[in-house]
Amino acid sequence: MSNRDKLLSAARECLLTIGYANTTVRELVRASGANQASINYHFGSKEQLLTLTLRELNREWGEVLFAAIGDQEGTVTDAEREALWARIIESVQANRALWFVNFESVAVARTDEEIRAMITEGLRMSRRSLARAFTGLDPDRDDPARVRAAGSHYYALLVGVAAQWIADPESAPSAAEVAAADGAPA
Repeated sequence: MSNRDKLLSAARECLLTIGYANTTVRELVRASGANQASINYHFGSKEQLLTLTLRELNREWGEVLFAAIGDQEGTVTDAEREALWARIIESVQANRALWFVNFESVAVARTDEEIRAMITEGLRMSRRSLARAFTGLDPDRDDPARVRAAGSHYYALLVGVAAQWIADPESAPSAAEVAAADGAPA
């Protein structure tokens, strides 16, 4: 494995286990076995290496989320809505490290325009998918304002539910509780 690949693997490991803020050059060198100079040689800086890795992890997070959401079409029944929340909650539990990285990337976006742009694009895609999954709205045919409103509602709900499941799983709401409390705006 090349030093570049070792550094990418180390950056992934560090982001998933200790987070962006705690990933130092020393940690990257220790985890990769590469020398410090190879970080700048291959990536320009530690930040550029972490941004590249964060982009890949956020893409992976999106794939995991979209797999849990599925490709629902048409009107969603209460039972389907509950089943959808159950799949999402199971996905959060199974992919806690990815969710932590995703949440941390929002904080990093404060000072990194590239990461902010990446998150913005992910938000747009997520809102469209969530609107389709939970309300049956078709992002390509239905009123864009309705799709955006419904998608924004479900994204906010998703983030809140996920935050509860990664921070306090013992008292986080069940799929049935989330589905029962959801007014299902369309």
